[in-house]
Amino acid sequence: MNRLNGKVAIVTGAGRGIGAAIARAFAAEGAAVVLAELDGASAEATARAIAQAQPGARTLAVPTDVTQAASVRTAVAEAERAFGPVDVLVNNAGINVFADPLTMTDDDWRRCFAVDLDGVWNGCRAVLPGMVERRAGSIVNIASTHAFQIIPGCFPYPVAKHGVIGLTRALGIEYAPRNVRVNAIAPGYIETQLTHDWWNAQPDPEAARRVTLELPPMKRIGRPEEVAMTAVFLASDEAPFINASCITIDGGRTALHHE
Repeated sequence: MNRLNGKVAIVTGAGRGIGAAIARAFAAEGAAVVLAELDGASAEATARAIAQAQPGARTLAVPTDVTQAASVRTAVAEAERAFGPVDVLVNNAGINVFADPLTMTDDDWRRCFAVDLDGVWNGCRAVLPGMVERRAGSIVNIASTHAFQIIPGCFPYPVAKHGVIGLTRALGIEYAPRNVRVNAIAPGYIETQLTHDWWNAQPDPEAARRVTLELPPMKRIGRPEEVAMTAVFLASDEAPFINASCITIDGGRTALHHE
């Protein structure tokens, strides 16, 4: 407890899934948490749930469209007004866009990159000036194992996630002399609503679920809380020399040799 005591954190896409788990974990560790979420109602609901579970927790839900730089800047300004300078940013907001490369529409391409890559850059660009000035800060970008291994039929999502890794490394190196760390987390299969939605969209949802559970060597998929634990670590003062790196959370799936 209190590993993030006194820190101010912004978590994008914090209304559900991994983002909500990170917001809960940050609050439990003493951070003041701003839930920056396109769906304002889900952010408010998560903030209320945190307050009920953790009396005294400091939270603020701010409707935020990460594809719009001005919206992200507004969220940062509201965080600063409510709690003070931002110490931690978690760029979690993202969407799945899976299509055939040659039949995909231009709108799908732009939508994928607007959220999954531009949205990360908009967050970084909004908090970096203050972090650089104070010579302190931690940015955690949520990437994906799609950034390392390509699954047919998932284009252009992995292209955007490769970009997130590149952005993480480039910014981490650029601002290392100012003591600002930029890292990434690459989750594999995590049991979120998006995962359940994908299972339910298959012809045989239960069969799709069984196949998914068999893929990782640990024969299960991850929990949002397991991603949140790593985000807490990277955001905390326990990781002062971890920079421009990516931690994979996939139960060993990407390390497994496939015959």
